[in-house]
Amino acid sequence: MEKSLTSPALPFAGLRDALARLVPVWANALLAERGLSVRTMEAYRQDMELFLLYLDEWDMGRGAASSHAFQLGEQDIMLFLAWLRARQNTGRSLARRLSALRSFFAFAVEEKVLPANPAALLESPRLPQYLPEVLSREEMERLLAQPDLRDKSGRRDRCLMEVLYAAGLRVSEVCGLTLEDIDLQRGLVRVFGKGSKERLVPLHAEAQARLQDYIAHCRPEFSPNSRLLFVNRSGNGLTRQYVWKAIKKYALTAGIRREISPHTFRHSFATHLLEGGADLRSVQVLLGHADISATEIYTHVQAERLRSIHRAHHPRSQSR
Repeated sequence: MEKSLTSPALPFAGLRDALARLVPVWANALLAERGLSVRTMEAYRQDMELFLLYLDEWDMGRGAASSHAFQLGEQDIMLFLAWLRARQNTGRSLARRLSALRSFFAFAVEEKVLPANPAALLESPRLPQYLPEVLSREEMERLLAQPDLRDKSGRRDRCLMEVLYAAGLRVSEVCGLTLEDIDLQRGLVRVFGKGSKERLVPLHAEAQARLQDYIAHCRPEFSPNSRLLFVNRSGNGLTRQYVWKAIKKYALTAGIRREISPHTFRHSFATHLLEGGADLRSVQVLLGHADISATEIYTHVQAERLRSIHRAHHPRSQSR
C-alpha cells in the first residue's frame, strides 16, 4: 500500500499553482485512460476546484504571504472534509469528493508533483443503507397505461417508458438511443452505458411491438432531424429533463404519490427480474454494472419487501 507522507515544505503559492495546472491534465487522463463519462469527469474536476478554493481560504485565514512554507499532508485532507461537512455536504458527497482526491493525488505522484498520496490511507465515510424506490408490478402497469395513444406524443411516451422498463435503461441511455441501436428482428437493443461501455439487452414482445409501431408510423410525424430514436415536436432528441417531467406527470395521473423518476424504472426492472427467479449475475450484466456489489442492493429490496409482507399477513405479527 502506498505510504501516506506529507509533501516537502514548499512555498504555498508554488504548490497550489502546480496542483491547479495539473487538474485539467488529470481530467483529460480520466477520459482517455479510465473511460469515465464526460459528466463524471466534470464532477471530479469540480471536486478538485473545490479543494483549491479551500486551500485559498486556508491561506487567507493564515494572513501570511503566499511565500510561506507549506506541507500538504493527511491532516490537510481531513480538515478539508471537515470544511465540507460544515457546508452541509452529505456522506455520499464526501465519499465521492474523497475518491476524486485519491485519484488526483495518485496522478500527482505519477507526474512527480507530489512525493506521496496524502489521501491514500483515509477511509471513506460510511454511507447509510440506501434502498431504491421500486414500483410494484400493478403500479408499473398503471403508469405505463397513462399516455394517450390517440396522440403522437402519447404513443411516443408509451414506447419510451416500455423501453425504459423492458431494458432497465438509465435516462441518458434511452435519450441517446439511435435507430441503429434497435434490432427488432432479434429483439435486442444496443446500449452505450457509463464509460461508453456497450451491452446488448433483450426486449420483450410488448416493447418490440411498441417500437415497431413508433418507428414505422409515429416517429416520422415528428419530422426528425437526426437518427436519434426518441424525438420531440421540433424533431430534435428528447432531453433528460423532458423524460423526468413526463414520468412525474404520468405518475400523478396514475395515482402514484411517491417520488419517482426515470431511474425508478431501472430499479423496478432489476427487482422484478430477481422476484421472477433471475440470478444476480444475469441482472448485473443486463444493468451494465461493472461490480456485482452495485447489483446486490436489489437483494436488500427483496428482503425488505418480504419482511413487509410477513408483518402484514402473519397472524402472530398482526396480533402484536
